[in-house]
Amino acid sequence: MKIAVGVATSGRKAILACMIDRLAAQTRRPDHLFLSPATDDDIDMERLRSAPFPVSIVSSPKGSCPQRNAIINAAAGMDALTFFDDDFFPVSNYLAETEALLEADKDIVVATGHVIYDGIGGPGLTVEEADRILNEDPDPDPAPTIEATHNAYGCNMTFRLQPILAHRVYFDEELPLYAWQEDVDLCRRLRAYGKIVSFNRLRGVHLGAKVGRTSGLRLGYSQIANPLYLVKKRSVSLKWALKLMGGNVASNIVGSIKPPPYIDRRGRLRGNLVALRHLVSGSLDPKYITTM
Repeated sequence: MKIAVGVATSGRKAILACMIDRLAAQTRRPDHLFLSPATDDDIDMERLRSAPFPVSIVSSPKGSCPQRNAIINAAAGMDALTFFDDDFFPVSNYLAETEALLEADKDIVVATGHVIYDGIGGPGLTVEEADRILNEDPDPDPAPTIEATHNAYGCNMTFRLQPILAHRVYFDEELPLYAWQEDVDLCRRLRAYGKIVSFNRLRGVHLGAKVGRTSGLRLGYSQIANPLYLVKKRSVSLKWALKLMGGNVASNIVGSIKPPPYIDRRGRLRGNLVALRHLVSGSLDPKYITTM
C-alpha cells in the first residue's frame, strides 16, 4: 500500500523541521511527503535533504484548503494520504497502524486518531514537552478500538484517495485562510462513500503552536460564518452548528472578562459580533475575513 503524508504549513519553519524528524523515525515511513508552504520561507530546505523518503514541495495560493487540495492532486498516485498539522507529533508506529487499519477494512474512507495531549486550549507545547508526553504515554499499546465518528480531527486524518479523486470531493476553497471546520465539511461529504472512524492506536501529540494562526478577530467571525455556510450547503446539521457556535460564543464572553494571554478572547468575541450583525443584515460570508 502506498501511503503519503501531506502537510500544509504556514509560519512554523522550525516546528515543521522537528515534525519531519518524527516522520523519519516512523517504523513504517511514508512513501512520499508532500509539503505545501504558504511562503517560500516556511520550509528549511537544508533539513529536507536528509529526509529518508521522497519529498515534494507543492505550490498553491495561501490557505488551508487550497494548500491541502494541491497536495491531494500531487498525491494522486498514492492509495492513502495522511494529513498532519505541522505541529502534530505522531507516535513512531502511527503509519504502520494506519496501513494495518486500511488493509483490514476496505470500507474505511477516513480515519483519525487519539490525541494524547492537545495544546490548543493552552499556551501551546514546546518540542521538548511534546516529546516528553509522547515518551510518557500512559497507554502506549492499547487494545484496538475502532469507533464510528462524525469527522476526523484536522491535526491528524487519513483519507483513502480513490473516493476523493473519483467523486472530486475536495476541501472547500470558499472557506479562506485558516478555513475553520474545513475538516468537518470534507468528512461529512465523504460519508456517502464509506466509513469515518476513530482508531485509538493512531496516537500523537498536538502542540497547539500559537505562531502561524489566524487573528482572534478573523477566527471569531469564522466561528459564526463557517458553520452556517456548512449548514447552507447541507454538509452539517443546523443542530450541530448551533451547538458549536453557542459554545464558542459563550467561551468568548466568559473569557473576555479576564482573557488569558495565549487566546485573544476579546478579538474572537468582536469577530462573533461582526458576524452576527452580518447574519441579521443578510451579508454573512466566510470570505469576509480576507478583508478584515
